[in-house]
Amino acid sequence: MLDACVLIPMPLADTLLRLAAGPRLYRPKWSDQIMVEVSRTLQENFGLSPEKTMYRETEIRRHFPEAWINNYEDLIPAMTCHSKDRHVLAAAARADVKVIVTYNIKDFPLSSLAPYSITAQGPSAFLKNLYEISPSIVMQALEAQAAAIGQTMAWLLSRLRINAPAFVDLIEANYGKL
Repeated sequence: MLDACVLIPMPLADTLLRLAAGPRLYRPKWSDQIMVEVSRTLQENFGLSPEKTMYRETEIRRHFPEAWINNYEDLIPAMTCHSKDRHVLAAAARADVKVIVTYNIKDFPLSSLAPYSITAQGPSAFLKNLYEISPSIVMQALEAQAAAIGQTMAWLLSRLRINAPAFVDLIEANYGKL
């Protein structure tokens, strides 16, 4: 389950989505409510137009039609995590996901996650785990991402360092400064 906060920063969201496409390292999940939060934040905090946020969501829907979780609202009242994130945990429980990727780890205490066998991980930890599963797929995805945006790998890693510093440290430890 990708929480809204990890779908907002473009370099991070692009990396996460690329690793869920192609040779899939995981199957992403989210809800309409998460995507509304993403679009609202991009418009209000980053000045993106409604047209740009709609285009982004349309493309995500086109590439990941199976990622959308529905019919979880009845579970929200039973969730004991932070009130603003109960919809995230409810959707995750409904979809039987194992990991919520979020910056808001403190909002998902173990006591709230344990009944559903779910853990919460920050994006660095999640990306590091994917790298441990398949370093070559992760590196290919990063190379493709840098090429697609017309930037060097060093530039991409410098941008990813903002949102996933431990992941970038791992890449640089294995490959040196790229």
